[in-house]
Amino acid sequence: MIFLRAARREFTHSAAGVFVALFAILLTTQLIRLLAEAAQGSVAPEAVVALLGFAALSYIPTLLSLASFIAIILALSRSYRDSEMVVWFSSGLSLAAWIRPVLTFALPLVFAITGLSLFVSPWALSQSAEYRGNLDTRKDAGQVSPGAFQESSSGDLVVFVEAVAEDESFVKNVFVSSVQNQRLGVTMAATGHQEIAENGDRFMVLENGRRYEITPGTPEFRILEYARYAIRLETKEARGIEWTPKNMPLLELVNIDLPAHRAELLWRISVPVSAIILALLAIPLSFVNPRAGRSANMLLALFTYVLYNNLLTVSQAWVASGKISFVVGVVTVHIFMICLLPILFYRRIAVLSFVRFFR
Repeated sequence: MIFLRAARREFTHSAAGVFVALFAILLTTQLIRLLAEAAQGSVAPEAVVALLGFAALSYIPTLLSLASFIAIILALSRSYRDSEMVVWFSSGLSLAAWIRPVLTFALPLVFAITGLSLFVSPWALSQSAEYRGNLDTRKDAGQVSPGAFQESSSGDLVVFVEAVAEDESFVKNVFVSSVQNQRLGVTMAATGHQEIAENGDRFMVLENGRRYEITPGTPEFRILEYARYAIRLETKEARGIEWTPKNMPLLELVNIDLPAHRAELLWRISVPVSAIILALLAIPLSFVNPRAGRSANMLLALFTYVLYNNLLTVSQAWVASGKISFVVGVVTVHIFMICLLPILFYRRIAVLSFVRFFR
């Protein structure tokens, strides 16, 4: 019991340190990317912190899995270097006896990774998409620079405003030049604001103004006075959240039998499953010969993690392209890695027996 508590404490401390280091690297890289987007104008500066939080939540399951894998390797490797394993084996215990303390430490993390991978990460991605959409909708009127003509990306709409309200909810003295149905229209209004229709289309709503319409090459023209006039912005439609397999809730994802959605479901299931398998693989991979170099086992462990992750990525891609079925994609890679467990344990136990024999 004392040993289990000591091992669990060491695993926990190592995992906490590794997770903090990985999380700091993740936050730094994501912050640099978001600041670059903010500098380009694609993200509002005040949205950086919120989007950074959503991005961090989506990556936490992978970070927890990697942190637990590295923590177990670090703790057991220290036991080899400090000759604690000599006492362990001399007392009649085998390497497989570490399975229980490792599982005691890893299972709570696996449950947390399962919840994060299946529910929290997709929620964070959907909230990020919704936040970006709501931010664009709320700020569109305020992003128009007063006193400057701004042209749409398609070139069929030019907007000029004289002033923007303090709360950026509407603009004043609006001038809009647009081309609709091969007719050139010039619209002027006292005020204007953005609205979203039920179908997701975004409109510029002008109030208390006048519109002039002419057909190029002809003397025909029309003058319209209106109290309210809406112009649909075809090139900047707001459709709410763009649902993709990555940000779709689990229940909806399960009910859609399409290759891309099955591939995403495969990945969400594979993250917690791979976490428990990696924790068990860390036991034989943690062997260190105190008289040899200390980094050989870490290189092998890193290679194992990269191989496992790449196999899952390839399996996901094959399921998405329809090359293999969902069941085959889920089972094959994990069974392959599970089959490596007895091989690695046998090889490590054989090496340890050989070393003890020649001592």
